[in-house]
Amino acid sequence: MQIMQFIYNVVGTPLGYVMWACYQLVNLFTDNSAVCYFVALVLFTLLIRLLLYPLAVKQHKNSLAMVKFKPKMEAIQKRYANDKQRLNEEMMKLYQEEHYNPMSGCLPLLIQMPILFGLIDVVYRPLKHILHIPADVIEKAVTITKDTLGVTTGYAEQINVVQAFHAHPDAFSTMGAEFIDKVSGFNLNIFGIDLGETPSLAFNLLLLIPILSGATALIQSLYSMYKTTHSMGQSAGGGMMKGMMIIMPLFSAMIAFQVPAGVGLYWTISNTIYILQTFLLYKIYNPEKILAAARAEEERIKEQERLDREERRRKARERQLEMQQSKGQKGKKKPGNVTLPAKAAPEEPMDEASEKELTQKEINRRLLAEARRRDAEKYGEEYVEVTDDDLNVF
Repeated sequence: MQIMQFIYNVVGTPLGYVMWACYQLVNLFTDNSAVCYFVALVLFTLLIRLLLYPLAVKQHKNSLAMVKFKPKMEAIQKRYANDKQRLNEEMMKLYQEEHYNPMSGCLPLLIQMPILFGLIDVVYRPLKHILHIPADVIEKAVTITKDTLGVTTGYAEQINVVQAFHAHPDAFSTMGAEFIDKVSGFNLNIFGIDLGETPSLAFNLLLLIPILSGATALIQSLYSMYKTTHSMGQSAGGGMMKGMMIIMPLFSAMIAFQVPAGVGLYWTISNTIYILQTFLLYKIYNPEKILAAARAEEERIKEQERLDREERRRKARERQLEMQQSKGQKGKKKPGNVTLPAKAAPEEPMDEASEKELTQKEINRRLLAEARRRDAEKYGEEYVEVTDDDLNVF
């Protein structure tokens, strides 16, 4: 509980000033406090999404990076399925080669969690963050709401105080002129919906808030799943994962029946902006185009490596040919120094000459085979045996 309170104070306080600034900005154009609150809530949510946008981009790019080398990863998993230690070693090697950090995808989520709690604190506590009423005065108002009016406040106690004040203003006559002036000018009733009231299953406009909250959460989940499956070519997960995508929006709608409508409205706005953000991310960083470019670059690199290997082989053949020609020239005598011996030396037998030629040919074969073997090991290609046609150049 102390940790949560620490998060609320550290994160919720600066975010509260953002919400207050949005409210004051809208208040310049209209005196309707309910409209001010609604528009400020939209601006506030939009600003927070903009602040978190770099993290969303990083998470999106991280998913794209993993898709790029997914075939290599699957090949390693298949090859070393029975050797867990070697599998981990090869996976770490692959991550290093691809400059990929598997923990980087968790960082945006870890950063967003405390921000999420701070956002909830801002929405739940308008007296503190929007009206800037001192803590001791708020505590006294909460006591009146619970003890005098018998209203169960819960965590959304400040929203309930606002609602109780407008329903029974006389009960708060001892709170002082400043409190009465601020709260009386702060109205959460907009479009016939009291954002301070908790929705129920009764057939009224307030019922729209949980429905919209759950519907936008469902659309968000389905849209993200569609983009992940069709744009990135990734599996959306098993039946359990797909079930969670349906259950969580329903759970969100159920929670919206237990909190003031202002909180459910914030969730609806946040879900809508998140859907637009997802659309924008896939538009700017189109996975299909990025993956196509990556594959084209990979093919270009492979082709260049093949050309480089061919060039090295050609140069190796040329060197071998030069060595052969150099040996042949050293074995010849200069024309000016030719002398006829008194007795001609016996000719070398043909079988011995053939044996020398065969020996040199075998040397060339081994040299070329060794060069090909080194290239195959270095570039991960299949070794091709040396044929007589490869040796004809010599």
